[in-house]
Amino acid sequence: MRHGKKFNHLGRTASHRKALLMNLAISLIEHKRINTTVAKARELKKYIEPLVTKSKVDSTHNRRTVFAYLHSKEAVTELFREVAVKVGDRPGGYTRIIKTGNRLGDNAEMCLIELVDFNELYGADKAAKKNTRRSRKKADVETVATPVAEGVEETPVAVEEASSAAEETPVAEEKTEE
Repeated sequence: MRHGKKFNHLGRTASHRKALLMNLAISLIEHKRINTTVAKARELKKYIEPLVTKSKVDSTHNRRTVFAYLHSKEAVTELFREVAVKVGDRPGGYTRIIKTGNRLGDNAEMCLIELVDFNELYGADKAAKKNTRRSRKKADVETVATPVAEGVEETPVAVEEASSAAEETPVAEEKTEE
């Protein structure tokens, strides 16, 4: 029966579970993504999201509170310096769980848990979507083509073409004079 079982105990004693979550949280902060089982990732998400929220306000009290959960000066420093800066405007949901299939040995469900704002692949898609409006593409092409056509701004390719054309023209003129 699961009477009074409010969270997943992960088959460990309380002290072992606390140490496990602490080590997973430190690894996630340092490496920005880790590979683990889905059950551990879900518990880690509940463990680390309040710590990231506390890191938004850099005060001595918040640093000591987070240190009580992590026991690692390096992880606390990185959380308050790098992670808090990137997630400052995000209201929550700092981690993402991506299922990767089952482990070969015991068929455990595996996943990748990562900090959301540190994934360059998803960030690149958002930037590309913002810049792919058709009306802007035509306007950008005209503005780029105009300075090159007028000779105001020369690119290295245009300079090379101009120099090769200049080299060919004196030879052609000499042949016509003879």
